[in-house]
Amino acid sequence: MAWFRSLIQVSAIARSSLIKPRSKNTFHIAPTPLFGIAPFSSEPTLETQTQSVTQFSGLGPTKTGDKPRVVVLGTGWAGCRFMKGLDTKIYDVVCVSPRNHMVFTPLLASTCVGTLEFRSVAEPIGRIQPTISQDPGSYFFLSKCIGIDTDEHVVQCETVADGANTLDPWQFKLSYDKLVIALGAEALTFGIHGVKEYGIFLREVHHAQEIRRKLLLNLMLSDVPGISKEEKSRLLHCVVVGGGPTGVEFSGELSDFIIKDVRQRYAHVKDYIHVTLIEANEILSSFDDRLRRYATNQLTKSGVRLVRGIVKDVKAQKIILNDGTEVPYGLLVWSTGVGPSPFVKSLEFPKAPGGRIGIDEWLRVPSVEDVYAIGDCGGFLESTGKPVLPALAQVAERQGKYLAELFNKIGEAGGGHANSAKDVDYGKPFVYKHLGSMASVGSFKALVDLRQSKETKGLSLAGFVSWFIWRSAYLTRVISWRNRFYVATNWATTFVFGRDISRI
Repeated sequence: MAWFRSLIQVSAIARSSLIKPRSKNTFHIAPTPLFGIAPFSSEPTLETQTQSVTQFSGLGPTKTGDKPRVVVLGTGWAGCRFMKGLDTKIYDVVCVSPRNHMVFTPLLASTCVGTLEFRSVAEPIGRIQPTISQDPGSYFFLSKCIGIDTDEHVVQCETVADGANTLDPWQFKLSYDKLVIALGAEALTFGIHGVKEYGIFLREVHHAQEIRRKLLLNLMLSDVPGISKEEKSRLLHCVVVGGGPTGVEFSGELSDFIIKDVRQRYAHVKDYIHVTLIEANEILSSFDDRLRRYATNQLTKSGVRLVRGIVKDVKAQKIILNDGTEVPYGLLVWSTGVGPSPFVKSLEFPKAPGGRIGIDEWLRVPSVEDVYAIGDCGGFLESTGKPVLPALAQVAERQGKYLAELFNKIGEAGGGHANSAKDVDYGKPFVYKHLGSMASVGSFKALVDLRQSKETKGLSLAGFVSWFIWRSAYLTRVISWRNRFYVATNWATTFVFGRDISRI
């Protein structure tokens, strides 16, 4: 009944003329093939038939007297730290991201087995930068960027939705004075067949939820009468590919879960569940040699089987290594590092080694005006003489903090609007100093490596004291006091009552 929907739409438009819009700085265009379809219907409406009703298409260029607009793509460590430090008395902020929260990734592995609840590691964007929810010129759009026109200072976006019964995506445009690309990176699969179909990555909250549901489902299915011993062993075999900090910490959390919870609450299948960690080289390659040996011994004591090998193929119920060995699994977690996303690769910017967006010492994309890249999606160009920084949370966070301070300085100097910062003194370039690395290996043990690089000497600790430092450091780094309270409460509850094994 397209005529009925059209009648409702025209009535709504008539009523909306009496409502003052949140911001005056929006532009409307006549319907085109891109914007001429109503987002709530795939059928032609009065809007497309008569061309008399225009459709909202985005945010137009800022006008004289308006605050300059900063568009931020992404809600990871870099983008959120940038928005938190930006002076919103100088700028309007518009954030575009497929998720409306930041994930505290160092503690994400703990949510997979019920040590922490999911909300404890997710911080809403509206709490990080309240201006987005309050000021008339600042917004958050649950969308993804699909194109950038640097000549016109415009980004093209498309809404995102979950599930088959949701609205079809539609597109809109945003004009910017300054653009900050903080799109992060995606998990590397090295082109191995079957990884995306059967493996689960550990980078988002929904990944952790999927791991938790599948782990608990396999535990319950393995207890059903009639399941053979071979099938029980397969269902309860958890394989982790990748021996970096994420893979090691997840293996440690999983071994703790097995020792302290599964053996008490799933006694019938406790002898079948086991964990295998597969790594092509040494685990925790960025850590001190002594710490790596300690981690290897600790994981082995906890029942984690360490296998050195390269995955050649991934099938529905087994993986095949390069030497032909077949490893059956019930749960496969893939954690082999990150690389630039297809969208980042498609951008026509100079690229740093590894395919990241090339930036200079001030985190600018030097080939265009008013575009910056921070976090895992950006890397120093070879012409700067600086190495590409590792894809670490501390790198992204410090880049976000530096760029926010730089933007505040530019805004105070009158360079906030488009093409107006050419004569502004940018000051000191960004310099990164590594603060060290930490990783938990389970059983109240952890590693702390405070060396600035692999070649330098520094303090390195392992054991219970390191575990206490690890927990204390991450508790203080959690974004808000609300989430710090959640994390501390979850840790205390788990210590007293054990992990939550409800499959929700």
